[in-house]
Amino acid sequence: MQIISIVPRLPPAIDGVGDYALNLAKQISKDFGIVTHFIVGDPVWSNNREIHSFSVAQLKLRSASSLLTVLSDQSIVNKDSTTTVLLHYVGYGYAKRGCPFWLVNALSKWRNTTFNSSLVTMFHEVYATGPVWSSSFWLSPLQKNLAMRLSRSSDRCLTSKQGYAQMICELSGGKHINIPTLPVFSNIGEPELVPPLKARSKRLVIFGGSSNRQRVYQRSRNALESICQELEIEEILDIGPSIDIALSSINGIPVVKMGKRTTTEISQVMLNSLAGFFDYHTEYLSKSTIFAAYCAHGLIPIGTFYSDLQVDGLVVGKHYWLADRPTGKLNLERGQAIAHQAYTWYQNHNLSAQAKLFFTCLNL
Repeated sequence: MQIISIVPRLPPAIDGVGDYALNLAKQISKDFGIVTHFIVGDPVWSNNREIHSFSVAQLKLRSASSLLTVLSDQSIVNKDSTTTVLLHYVGYGYAKRGCPFWLVNALSKWRNTTFNSSLVTMFHEVYATGPVWSSSFWLSPLQKNLAMRLSRSSDRCLTSKQGYAQMICELSGGKHINIPTLPVFSNIGEPELVPPLKARSKRLVIFGGSSNRQRVYQRSRNALESICQELEIEEILDIGPSIDIALSSINGIPVVKMGKRTTTEISQVMLNSLAGFFDYHTEYLSKSTIFAAYCAHGLIPIGTFYSDLQVDGLVVGKHYWLADRPTGKLNLERGQAIAHQAYTWYQNHNLSAQAKLFFTCLNL
């Protein structure tokens, strides 16, 4: 069996979907000995033709003909064996306005004209919605139509959110009913052993991209100050690309700007901290690699209120804490229970578990 994985971009580009696809491919290779061939859909992506021993073909143009040419390349496709395309789908990763007609057209044609082939789609997103003044509102019907076509062309579908699974089921006209839902895994590793909170330093981590961390400091500062006081935090560690906020301390607690670090370094920092703070919509925590990293490292995941809706098996007060809700005081004992529950929730869909499920789906 051959796996051809289509992705928007791969490292060194900063792209969560690309990181996810690469880590998954490495785990499938390690556990099952099956090698993935990558196709990168971004013509301006820059890297070698090989990454972590996986071959990489890059489209010269975002066009149906360009993708079909690569999919028929004899150096990639062995005509004597079954070829499975694993598409990591997020509309905006393949088209500026989130409507990659070229991609869906090419895969529909490939699926209908190629023998010994199958298409498995991981929907990282389905289609966008938004207020009437946004472009996503007006483009939503087109994006929805593309997702419908793609779901009906696919032999199997997976996704990261239960709400998405329901959408895909409806869009596929009932073709896909039992759709595996896999919250994203940590992109900075999964330590086998996590020390109890009482053995860690009184530090709080704020990790992620610039916009995510900026929201913490701009919108959630009061909640951050409150939780630091409750947990008796002595140091705040800011990890990620630089942001335009001049902060040396918060309420007397020093803020250490660590900048970009290796995954190993970040993992070690998290293993010696009490909590991880986020400002992210709580209905979409299953899609957050930041939340996944906090869970995998046994931290107390702490955020702010967005919605009363609790989905994907996550319960406020059990798997994460909201710093701006009147639900009592957070102490180390209560925090340890939350960290343990979050860690346990994560293990059901860790990288190894996902590789096993993907392998089953790819084998059809």
